[in-house]
Amino acid sequence: MKTIILAGVVGNVIEWYDFALYGYLAPIISLLFFPNDNQIVSLLQTYGVFAAGFVMRPLGAGIFGYIGDRVSRRTELFISVILMAIPTFILGLLPTYNQIGIAAPIFLILLRLVQGLSVGGEFTGSVTYVAETAPQTRRGFTTSFVNVGSTTGLLLGLGIVALITHLLSDSNLLTWGWRLPFLFGGILGLTGLYIRSNLPDSEVFEEHQEGRQVPLLSDLKQSLVPMLQAMFFAGGYSSTYYIIMVYIPTYLDQFTDVSRSGVLVIHVVALTIQILILPLFGWLSDTTLRRKSWLLLAILSVALFGFPAFWLLLQPNNYEVWLAQIGLAIFLVPLLAISPVMMVEIFPTETRLTAYSLSFNLGASIMGGTSLLVCTWLINVSGNIYAPVIYLVISACMSAIALGFMGDRSREPLL
Repeated sequence: MKTIILAGVVGNVIEWYDFALYGYLAPIISLLFFPNDNQIVSLLQTYGVFAAGFVMRPLGAGIFGYIGDRVSRRTELFISVILMAIPTFILGLLPTYNQIGIAAPIFLILLRLVQGLSVGGEFTGSVTYVAETAPQTRRGFTTSFVNVGSTTGLLLGLGIVALITHLLSDSNLLTWGWRLPFLFGGILGLTGLYIRSNLPDSEVFEEHQEGRQVPLLSDLKQSLVPMLQAMFFAGGYSSTYYIIMVYIPTYLDQFTDVSRSGVLVIHVVALTIQILILPLFGWLSDTTLRRKSWLLLAILSVALFGFPAFWLLLQPNNYEVWLAQIGLAIFLVPLLAISPVMMVEIFPTETRLTAYSLSFNLGASIMGGTSLLVCTWLINVSGNIYAPVIYLVISACMSAIALGFMGDRSREPLL
């Protein structure tokens, strides 16, 4: 079981390591690839490329979902990690705008599109594979480790950004230092390929697919309602997640007196706490309240704490900033630990990966992928630096409403 968990974890470490780098280095990338006299406009263009990667996720979900549901789970996992790692490495070699002009942002966009294609199948493929191989009574606990991998990737990316920010001067960071973390991503990719090279397919998948001739599209029609429910749920909580864990560090850097290194230290602590308690909430969803109850508690906590948290972020005392960031990060943990397994459980094995991938990635692309862009745009047009919290609360409420309509198959056999 440890090998299965590790195989599910490693791809998500790479995926979220890359997304962490792009999110946390956004102010630097904006200067190098989208130079503009208006810093907010430059940042908007950078976040636009971030969102462009999400455009490819639904397409990737369809492609990798088909591979996983009709070819094999292990083939899907192997291909997805390749398409994630190679563009990350190439990005570290990419010339900047000053070196090759308009070609630089064009190449950057193309790399993000390829990565977005891979992301469409990586996370959902990992969750599906781990859930199908986990014991029924420990499914929540076991699948929670997939997001331990995601959070570890964020922490690793953030830690490396903090390290180079601390060790290098601003001029060296802008000249060559920003490239090092992306090049290191290539090494992580080789590790992922090795771990996934000899994975077996899940027994559940093999039992259901043996001799199956029904077209995938015909099977999917039976899951349209739960797919729509999962899409709105995933959209709301993805937006909530990206605002708290990716946007806020840049927000603090842009609109407060907290130093860049100080922002990164706070975030490292928040991510470390998440990693430590993620499996706890996975276990609690197996043994105490049903999964939907835990998720509703988490979403409503984020919505209620949103406005006080942003007020604290803008206060002059560091301890208030710490309280806000870590508080929001902790409220997210049940969502990270439990929502993946809950969505896996509502779909039948024959179409599980495709249905889960499409619903999750459509929601994450429409809401999550545009959340950084929307938050920056709201501040730009309104002049109100509290504007992002309104979007945060709206996202959380949308997720809660969708969750209310979803089924809950906690601790029941997979369909």
